[in-house]
Amino acid sequence: MAALPSAVLFSCTLNSIRSPMAESILKSLQPGRIFVDSVGVRAGEVDPFAVEVMAEIGIDLSHHQSKTFQTLDDTSFDLVVSLSPEAQHSAVELTHWMACEVEYWPTFDPSVVEGSRTMRLDAYRKVRDELVARISKRFPSQPV
Repeated sequence: MAALPSAVLFSCTLNSIRSPMAESILKSLQPGRIFVDSVGVRAGEVDPFAVEVMAEIGIDLSHHQSKTFQTLDDTSFDLVVSLSPEAQHSAVELTHWMACEVEYWPTFDPSVVEGSRTMRLDAYRKVRDELVARISKRFPSQPV
């Protein structure tokens, strides 16, 4: 089994839905084993639907503070996972001055779904569940 990276950065457009979800999922699956953070190309407020669907699986996203690539405190990441096309461009730019791998995981933006509250929540749940599956596969639990 391949070694886990020591530091992972998830990125999306506003750091309000997809990347905070991914950050909190990886933190819950690998507590204390991997340093995990998330950023957006631009800062946005945490999305209340994201908070709600993450609470359904026992993860509190309500205190998430949006960050951008420019406001990162730490830039020592082994891996940057971008979840939107816009974030992919910014992630690739990081490789010009930071030695890191970049992976692009195109992830649907559930905020574009219109309709009833139930329809919108279902879109967020689908993104959450896809991220859980992808993160679980990419960062498998390893014996200590």
